[in-house]
Amino acid sequence: MSSSGDSARDALGALRAEVSKAVVGQDAVVTGLVIALLCRGHVLLEGVPGVAKTLMVRTLAAALSMDFKRVQFTPDLMPGDVTGSLIYDTKTAEFEFREGPVFTNLLLADEINRTPPKTQAALLEAMEERQVSVEGSARPLPDPFVVCATQNPVEYEGTYQLPEAQLDRFLVKLTVPLPPREQEISVLERHARGFDPRDLSEVKAVATVEDLAMGREAVSKVHIAPEVLGYIVDVARATRNSPSLQLGVSPRGATALLAASRAWAWLSGRPYVTPDDVKALARPALRHRIQLRPEAELEGATADGLLDGILSSVPVPR
Repeated sequence: MSSSGDSARDALGALRAEVSKAVVGQDAVVTGLVIALLCRGHVLLEGVPGVAKTLMVRTLAAALSMDFKRVQFTPDLMPGDVTGSLIYDTKTAEFEFREGPVFTNLLLADEINRTPPKTQAALLEAMEERQVSVEGSARPLPDPFVVCATQNPVEYEGTYQLPEAQLDRFLVKLTVPLPPREQEISVLERHARGFDPRDLSEVKAVATVEDLAMGREAVSKVHIAPEVLGYIVDVARATRNSPSLQLGVSPRGATALLAASRAWAWLSGRPYVTPDDVKALARPALRHRIQLRPEAELEGATADGLLDGILSSVPVPR
């Protein structure tokens, strides 16, 4: 590991402490966001309203000194409202392109399942291609460009669920839990002392886009043994053969698990991936890529529970 890689890891490791100035707990979710940034991947955040999903992403952007924009997805949101559109300029008698909020480093797509499929597809195309095409002209998005899309897991009325092919575009799906009692008391104590979630002046930029670039380069050099590659493939194949699943993990899902495992190994200070790294990232990298059979859901099965069962059944390389 190079010294530049070490300094980048220290800087990115400091993000969790910095984000905790505004958000109590949620270290695992913040780590997942950092892993996504290192992998150039996008994140699906799922949690009930009021668990600081928006605040967490805003704080992370401030701690990384990255441009941040937020879009509230609504039923009447049009694709051009996200990607940008051509506007007629009466002074020049010409059309000029007005950039949409997608032209940023960190985009929070709030309640993505509240907008119709046409607008969802426009955002997902920008996520995949990392560019916006208007009238045959391609306009590249900034680098880094990461989308954090949120959805509410309990409210489905008036929503448009993302189809499996679009869910597969997200590197990880992170569930944002309700805080335990002690942490919730800590949240209330902060607010009692006058904490304002709209004021992030206390949050300092502890890492930069350059640190992120160095981290990405270092992650690409993390070694993965053939046996561990085989283990990832065996886990993916086991989901396809599970009688409780009607849709298993695609090869894209296996590559996502590989990328996330390498990033986690590097953040942990190791130049190689272990089977434990794969196990640690299997839930976030795969939970949104599998689809349960209706009878399994009726019996109370969950994606995480089935993944745990598959991980315990697949032989671990020594």
